[in-house]
Amino acid sequence: MAGGGAAPVTAFVVVVPEAEPRVAALRSRFDPSAALGVPAHITVLHPFMPPARVTSEVLARAAAALRGLGAFDFVLARVARFPGVLYLAPEPAAPFVALTEALVHAFPDCPPFGGAHDRIVPHLTVGQGSDEDMDLLGNEMHSALQRHGPVEACCRQVTLLQNAGGQQWREMHCLPLPAHGVAAR
Repeated sequence: MAGGGAAPVTAFVVVVPEAEPRVAALRSRFDPSAALGVPAHITVLHPFMPPARVTSEVLARAAAALRGLGAFDFVLARVARFPGVLYLAPEPAAPFVALTEALVHAFPDCPPFGGAHDRIVPHLTVGQGSDEDMDLLGNEMHSALQRHGPVEACCRQVTLLQNAGGQQWREMHCLPLPAHGVAAR
């Protein structure tokens, strides 16, 4: 997610605090969004809409869209890449895709990543940069996973973050997911 003078925008994400011990130092070096206050996360829907348009009715519609989807456990154990991006791939990925599809169904004017991609690929971005930088980052991320094991996490809510035109991102609202089928931690 970008900032730096951009128009005000919001994004639905799944914050992954369990990943911070493994990725925080790497994100601070390789992911510009970390400097803008964006926590380790998996994007569900970005861009969403300007913060001024997010009303209680919009939040109610988003909550209704997610109501049929429950909380779920997932693991971050695999390092993968897009051009210029290194990320951790969540397993299973299908529940993240379902979250995105539910919100897009409720808000068809807000396609994921502005419609720039043909398919939804859930991911936790660790860094962005040159191939050389991503090779270095990949080696460091693989070593961290070997030393400490995979990141085990649970998605219990979807968080709406806002950025007021290039400023720090901050939490705007949280939408809890029903707890059916998730083991207590």
